[in-house]
Amino acid sequence: MAITYEPIATTTLGSDTTSVTFSSIPATYTDLVLICTEIQSNVAGSSFNDGRFRFNGDTGSNYSQTRLRGDGSSATSARDSNENILYTGMIAQASSPKTMMILQIMNYSNTTTYKTVLCRAGAAGLATQAHVGLWRSTAAINEVAAVYPSQVYKAGATFTLYGIKSA
Repeated sequence: MAITYEPIATTTLGSDTTSVTFSSIPATYTDLVLICTEIQSNVAGSSFNDGRFRFNGDTGSNYSQTRLRGDGSSATSARDSNENILYTGMIAQASSPKTMMILQIMNYSNTTTYKTVLCRAGAAGLATQAHVGLWRSTAAINEVAAVYPSQVYKAGATFTLYGIKSA
């Protein structure tokens, strides 16, 4: 069985912004993949902050995630439940190397199961992360928003959403 990535939409930021939203996502794919490149925040510093995502505008306490993080000399893990946002990946701070993040959203159009998200992210010299997230809703996902409410994604970041079809 061949798997085909079909580009749905791409946004490259021309200016700093607090959110990037993909809406009216068709329910014609099995999964979604969101690739975020050249990501950096406006926060002064040389570390990183977690990425934040919402589905269908849901701000209820319906998100959970588990994170593994390593930087070559140490490793950490964390778990959050009943959050109003899905924390994933990593956003480099202003004086850090830019990050890349890949989110895989499984069974996004299925209306009988909760939605699972796998995320991998990293930046040279900072860390590598793996996240697994859960959106506790059976609604089909028709909107994905990368949100950064108290900070901004710096200009130059690119967000590309792909639909995955089984051939």
